[in-house]
Parts: sequence; C-alpha cells; structure tokens
Amino acid sequence: MAQSVKVPQPAGTKTTKAENAEHGFTASPALAKNMQSVLVDFIALQLVAKQAHWNIVGPNFRDLHLNLDEVVDIARTGSDSIAERMRALHATADGRPSVVAEQSSLPEFPAGEITTHDAIDLSVRAVEATVATMRKVHDEVDEADPTTADIFHEFISQLEQQAWFLSAETRSPSN
Repeated sequence: MAQSVKVPQPAGTKTTKAENAEHGFTASPALAKNMQSVLVDFIALQLVAKQAHWNIVGPNFRDLHLNLDEVVDIARTGSDSIAERMRALHATADGRPSVVAEQSSLPEFPAGEITTHDAIDLSVRAVEATVATMRKVHDEVDEADPTTADIFHEFISQLEQQAWFLSAETRSPSN
C-alpha cells in the first residue's frame, strides 16, 4: 500500500544568526544546502543498512549481519559529524523522517526478508549513492569551506572501503 508523506514546511536547512561569542565562519545558503544533502543521505543509509541487517537470510548471514552494523556505525557518526558541523557554521540540520524521505538520493530498499546476495547488491548501491552525493557537492563545498570538505574525505574513504568489503562477497576473481 503506497502512502504519501507530508513534508512539513519549511523543510531542509536554515541559517541562524551569530550571537554572543559566536563570530566565526558562517555557512552560505549553498554550503548549508550541500551539507543538508549529505546529512539526509547519511541518515537514510543508517536506516537502509539496519533494514538489511534485520531481514537478511541465506549464506554468510552472520558475516553480512555484522558488516552491516559497521556501515550503520559509519553512517551514524557521519550524520552526527555533518549535523554538528552545520550547527557550528550557523546552519540548522533537518533530519526529520519526512525530510529525509523527500530529500535522500538513496534508492528504495525492499520490505521483508531478503537474500544475503540481494542485500549485498542493494546495500552497496546505498553506500555508493551516499558517496556520490558527497562527491557531487565536494568541489563546491571545498571552495566554500575546506574544513567541511576534509570531513567528507574521511567518510568517503570509510564508505568506499565498506562498499568493497560488501561487494567482495559476491565477486568472482577476474582471470
């Protein structure tokens, strides 16, 4: 049964004014928007990886079950790092479920039980979509704030490693 999600307005990032001792760098609207797009993908990745974690069945269940928790941990840390960076730059992070559902670039993950093989392919796609979002906005972010781009670098590296770990399970050696 398909349901529509009502997204509260306004949705997404907003900026705040500097007050008291806060007179440092302030995110431009473009930087805040780019960071918001990464934030929602990190939040969605946590949910996708947990959905897979809970519902996989089949060969190598335990290894994949544990590996998916590693992806969840990286995504949780990433979402917290990005959201806190946004707040440090006077932007508001919007991680409400309806906003994440509307703004995330991750593909839909199926409901119910899923074979380990299919879960690997779908999880890799979700990880790669999250990385693609960071790579897509990277140059604009780097120009506006190299410090935020450095945060992206750390998570791109970790997630690309996880994509490799996951996908290696279903690969065959090339001869």
